Amino acid sequence: MSIVNLPGLKKMIEEISQSHNLPKSAVQQALREALLKGYERYRRAQRLEKHHFDEDYFENFEVDLDIEEEGFRILSTKTIVEEVANNDHHIALKEVQEVASEAQLGDSVVLDVTPDQRDFGRMAAIQTKQVLSQKLRDQQRKLIQEEFNDLEGTVLQARALRFERQSVVMALSSGFGRPEVEAELPKREQLPNDNYRINATFKVFLKKVREGHQRGPQLVVSRAAAGLVVYLFANEVPEIEDEVVRIVAVARE
Repeated sequence: MSIVNLPGLKKMIEEISQSHNLPKSAVQQALREALLKGYERYRRAQRLEKHHFDEDYFENFEVDLDIEEEGFRILSTKTIVEEVANNDHHIALKEVQEVASEAQLGDSVVLDVTPDQRDFGRMAAIQTKQVLSQKLRDQQRKLIQEEFNDLEGTVLQARALRFERQSVVMALSSGFGRPEVEAELPKREQLPNDNYRINATFKVFLKKVREGHQRGPQLVVSRAAAGLVVYLFANEVPEIEDEVVRIVAVARE
């Protein structure tokens, strides 16, 4: 199998993992996605005037990242057919049966389709560098989503970091030993008597975990939510925590 060399790959993954507070597996996934995007752009550039690729044309392609050999390969999953209509998606039954006699129509095989051209490796490296930052951000957002989804509607510890317009950006911890992530405390969710000085700590109510790729913090917290009041009362009044007394409504003036 051919391989495109990426000297220093192992060290690069370790450095990105540390600088972005991401597990190595997430960095590797971001690299795979970025390298595949580089391959797509390479193919589109090769056949710019001869062929139009649909948006989902490359869905059967993937990147095999070889950490030990410090390189990668492009793999394609092809369907076995009688007559090949598309070389990127199909392979002839007769060709497969030369090496695997048990193969049947409709089966799938995974093949190494890494280009041999030297300029592919150079172009892939350039394209990967351009796309990698976005892919790393995608991985960070995905991890935040997974970490905090189940904590929506609970009370967490937060620390004031800075002001952005009328919002306070806070550092929030899930309490599971993960690094802190940024959360937004909007103006409407702030309390007038709070002093949001830098590094001051607060109990906050995790109001929303945003989805998508919008700019700014992914988490929205509140100091004015009724859920925070219930939590604080429950910690101060044993009868509430023991469910001897139940809060049925909360109103703030």
